[in-house]
Amino acid sequence: MKAPLPVRAGVSPSYIWLPDGPWSTVLSFLVDRFPDVGEATWLERMRKEEVRDGAGTRLVPDSPFRRGACVFYYRELHQETPIPFAEKILHLDEHILVADKPHFLPVIPSGRFLHETLLVRLKRSTGLDHLTPIHRIDRETAGIVVFSCDPATRGQFQSLFQRREVGKVYEALAPYAGNLEFPLMYRSRMVDGTPFFRMTESDGEPNSETLIDIMERRGEVALYRLRPFTGRKHQLRVHLAALGIPILNDGFYPDAQPCKADDMSSPLKLLARSISFRDPISGQDRYFESERTLV
Repeated sequence: MKAPLPVRAGVSPSYIWLPDGPWSTVLSFLVDRFPDVGEATWLERMRKEEVRDGAGTRLVPDSPFRRGACVFYYRELHQETPIPFAEKILHLDEHILVADKPHFLPVIPSGRFLHETLLVRLKRSTGLDHLTPIHRIDRETAGIVVFSCDPATRGQFQSLFQRREVGKVYEALAPYAGNLEFPLMYRSRMVDGTPFFRMTESDGEPNSETLIDIMERRGEVALYRLRPFTGRKHQLRVHLAALGIPILNDGFYPDAQPCKADDMSSPLKLLARSISFRDPISGQDRYFESERTLV
């Protein structure tokens, strides 16, 4: 479905499908569904004609609630923490854009981040409204992220990741493990943990796999090369923590630390160093490498 509202300052309109429920108007549903927004804000958005249905019809305060309808609107944040680090575009053609992301910058809008995200920044700087990330890395992780520029060829690039035909290399700084022999292949079964934002390991068939090697020792710390063969959430962080060598400045593993909020003084020492694949359009071998370093 084509959005009836244009991209605005790099931000695409959000949308929500109307569920079963007791609401008589779209406004009453929106107020219940988003209690932090408030009725006055929804009224103002409607006044500015910024709330529309899938057909592009303007929705007003007494527009009736219809289950299954799609409502489009612009998400807004009254306050957003600036991320004082810049991304860099490493490659751009008609099909893909490859960016080098800094630490702390989310890939896509979520929670308390909207404009200060890699996707919105790139849409704003390039004017490419159809940009979509083909894969993602954590907000805390720096390095390579690949975006699709063309909806017509997007599926071909997404399929590379789904079929695991993409080579990914990460680097991490963590305590030196003199008791382990490298390279080593680490496998485990990862499942959702507690609190909700953490992953944990459990018994059962492994569903995550990482090849780990030491690149160099730096006193009590070592620079590790990590090659994940699966893409589980927080996989590299969980695997190194399980080996007794948690990544430096990791606030989640092995134990969840108090939230650092907007403190950006101690980035997670994890870098998506490179990515490689066979281009499904041209057949050319592609290789992209981050220009960042871990210190």
